[in-house]
Amino acid sequence: MKKFFLPALLAASLLAAAPASAQKKTNATSTKTAASAAFELQPQLSTLGWEGKKVTGAHNGTMQFQSGNIAVRGSQVVGGKFIVDMNSLKVEDIKDADSNGKLMGHLRSDDFFSIDKNATSTFTITSITPLRGDAKGNNSTVAGDLTIKGITQRISFPAKTGVKGGVASATGVAVIDRTKFDIKYGSKSFFESIGDKAIMDEFTLSFNVIAKK
Repeated sequence: MKKFFLPALLAASLLAAAPASAQKKTNATSTKTAASAAFELQPQLSTLGWEGKKVTGAHNGTMQFQSGNIAVRGSQVVGGKFIVDMNSLKVEDIKDADSNGKLMGHLRSDDFFSIDKNATSTFTITSITPLRGDAKGNNSTVAGDLTIKGITQRISFPAKTGVKGGVASATGVAVIDRTKFDIKYGSKSFFESIGDKAIMDEFTLSFNVIAKK
């Protein structure tokens, strides 16, 4: 009886160990598949535009990305972080040099972006979820933490994201409530009697970011 019992016990032990070994291999494969790669932002190929509206009109301009990266897993954009050089802020709709300089000075002041104290703004992606049926061709909802004037708020917006030929990209328009970043100048939400001098609380950032391996 012992002659049959010992080989059977050994075989059972080997069979019990096999799934654990296979599971370990599977876990290693899954971890490898789940790993993401960082693509470096190309500031010279990327664009960032802004537009702010008021009762009597609107102003628009540009800013430049300083640096950043896009996290890629397979053929999907899954994350990223972007740093904007606030000193690159420009007004484009006013051609008169004196008027342009006056508005630029105001935007740089503590009434707006406090650029001398806050030379950069950042956006860090916290999640990207699929978006279907968007009329503008967006395929993702991007959520993340936006920091302006040292204040961080969670925002989300639709975007078109993708990876092709070693290039990762994201394009879209984000609507920002400036009052959440302590930019309250000219806001009817805080100054009800301001009348036609009111500036809208929301402004837009239109972006096209390009990143490469």
